[in-house]
Amino acid sequence: MAGAYDDRDGMIWMDGTLVPWRDANVHILTHALHYASSVFEGERAYGGKIFLSREHSERLHTSANLIDFEIPWSVDQIEAAKQEVLKANGLTDAYVRAVAWRGAGPDMGVASARNPVRLAIAAWEWGSYYGDAKTRGAKLDIAKWKRPSPETAPSQAKAAGLYMICTMSKHAAEAKGCGDALMFDYRGYVAEATGANMFFVKDGEVHTPTPDCFLNGLTRQTVLRMLGERQVKVHERHIMPEELESFEQCWLTGTAAEVTPVGQIGDYNFEVGALTRDISDSYEKLVRS
Repeated sequence: MAGAYDDRDGMIWMDGTLVPWRDANVHILTHALHYASSVFEGERAYGGKIFLSREHSERLHTSANLIDFEIPWSVDQIEAAKQEVLKANGLTDAYVRAVAWRGAGPDMGVASARNPVRLAIAAWEWGSYYGDAKTRGAKLDIAKWKRPSPETAPSQAKAAGLYMICTMSKHAAEAKGCGDALMFDYRGYVAEATGANMFFVKDGEVHTPTPDCFLNGLTRQTVLRMLGERQVKVHERHIMPEELESFEQCWLTGTAAEVTPVGQIGDYNFEVGALTRDISDSYEKLVRS
């Protein structure tokens, strides 16, 4: 599948019904378009099976609750809808996007309690998020924007509004020839990339930022379990920017990113070492098992 995302063949599930791809539209006064009252999930199907599918559906509900709305479809109904979408589009290896939002209704100010909650699920073929970075290592810029305090925004929600500074940071990174950007948090600690969590290696041990103001990704949690099975010591802690110079390896985790090695962050270089390759290769096998 190629071309603009609004001009493709296929079917999208919307509010309980499969509709032709080009007809999956919303009104210009949809509340989410104006006030970011939207949550979403990014998922990958491998061989027709969505990895951690139910966990993603449960998190979609959690995210909606965190930004003060209820999704009127159960987790079981969302699970069935995702399978329906894959089947309708003849896909087995695919990216799956579920999105829930406050639609158009009687409210068009900041408050929108009377507006209906909508839900849509789409799927399409999508290759490696970072191109050939899985072999050579991704190149990251350092963003000027910081992840906000959890007192400022619901940081554990996968909410559209929280990605505004990620979009700006990634645009700035791409303008410099980088594939992504490292973001610090509001205190100045190392946080995450624009859409992926981060891991570092030093002296055979792993260090990863504490997700206390950004999303604790499902892929991140999977990789932590994998490291535990290997009896690799993991330090989940606050990491200062000056520590980047001391780390030997680095990788990103996320549903889209999967496990992607990092070769450079700003002026700091990392090797695509044995542990990074082991985790990356093992993750590839796990999601297809």
